[in-house]
Amino acid sequence: MTTTTQTPADWPTDWDPIALVQRYDEVRAHTERLAAPLSPEDQTVQSMADVSPTKWHRAHVTWFFETFLLADHEAGFAPFQDQYWFLFNSYYETLGPRFSRPDRGLITRPGVHEVGDYRANVDDRVRDLVTRLDGGTLDKLSATIELGFHHEQQHQELLLMDIKHVLSRNPLQPVYVGAPATYTDPSEPDDLGWVEVEGGLVEVGHDPTTQGFHFDNELPRHRQWLEPYRLADRLVTNAEWQAFMADGGYRRHELWLSDGWGRVNAEGWDSPLYWTQHDGVWFEHTLHGTWPVDPGAPVCHVSFYEAEAYATWAGKRLPTEAEWEHAVASTGPGQEPSSGDVFHPRAAGPATGGLRQVHGDCWEWTSSAYHPYPGFHPAEGAIGEYNGKFMSNQMVLRGGCALTSPGHARTTYRNFFPHASRWAVSGLRLADGGAPAVGA
Repeated sequence: MTTTTQTPADWPTDWDPIALVQRYDEVRAHTERLAAPLSPEDQTVQSMADVSPTKWHRAHVTWFFETFLLADHEAGFAPFQDQYWFLFNSYYETLGPRFSRPDRGLITRPGVHEVGDYRANVDDRVRDLVTRLDGGTLDKLSATIELGFHHEQQHQELLLMDIKHVLSRNPLQPVYVGAPATYTDPSEPDDLGWVEVEGGLVEVGHDPTTQGFHFDNELPRHRQWLEPYRLADRLVTNAEWQAFMADGGYRRHELWLSDGWGRVNAEGWDSPLYWTQHDGVWFEHTLHGTWPVDPGAPVCHVSFYEAEAYATWAGKRLPTEAEWEHAVASTGPGQEPSSGDVFHPRAAGPATGGLRQVHGDCWEWTSSAYHPYPGFHPAEGAIGEYNGKFMSNQMVLRGGCALTSPGHARTTYRNFFPHASRWAVSGLRLADGGAPAVGA
């Protein structure tokens, strides 16, 4: 579903007003397509603190363009609605107070239609602004506008992850979208292969000499020493995870980090999130409905703690983020990701001798803590709060997943979540040899 290039082929690297408006309309329309199957009631529910209602996502990404583009550059700017500045600010302390994140589901008004009006109003104003800007000002603002594109794509993925959790809590097991005909065919896992990587003194991080978007946390590019290592050529499968479960994986404290073992006991973990057992058969809730667990598909919705425990059980480890990035950059991204008609990871294709399932199935946990690269400096102002303030108590994930928007994934992308997060589409790839990360 995602691409492996830094910038999709149909995205210009030098923006002009026509190209910017066209790309703006594409990104904004995709958000509305993702929300279209959902009722107003679906779009208002918040099933846990980490989940935001669909209509909040739609409003927040609109607030982002209104705040970071229109507020400073539109003549005679006035917010669409004064209270929206408070309701739809996510975490930008510089911009003032915001509504409590765990209580977003209490915002029954504005409703879905009012949010749609808000989006339409800001869209018209952004188009008008972009087409009126002189070339020099447009050059300066294009980076902020492009950041808005990628910010909205992040929320497109979150919208799908969040509504999946919302629908999972409904005993009627509602379906977001129907499954393609091939989705119900179970797959068998193939043998796990290994890709040898030489290591040495390597460079990781975004290369500023190349064209293409990047977030600030992908900078600066820097050198790092890697011992020789190898990575599994595909992700861990559901069948392999079931073997871990059958061997007492969730009952053996010696496999777990202390905090992870505490979570297992406090929250009663005995399987990945969204798995339930009926008459001895394991089923999995997906956006396509609830189906028997596919043996050959990648296991997903597991936390860092679970991934670490599995790797320990298997006698292997998780790769560092530098190992993952260097392996993908030096050996090639492997197979093209799945098309966007399936909102769930699928089994790996035939072995190629290289890495498979790099960008289009599951975000992959690494053993690396989310810390700044050497020499990192956040941007000035509110935009500087985008990534840097979260560089503590998080772990890095790499790759992309079946819910990642087209054109959003890239090799240097640093995703991050807390250790216990399970609602993200997260899986794992094993590593061997080399040396584990320090400070994880």
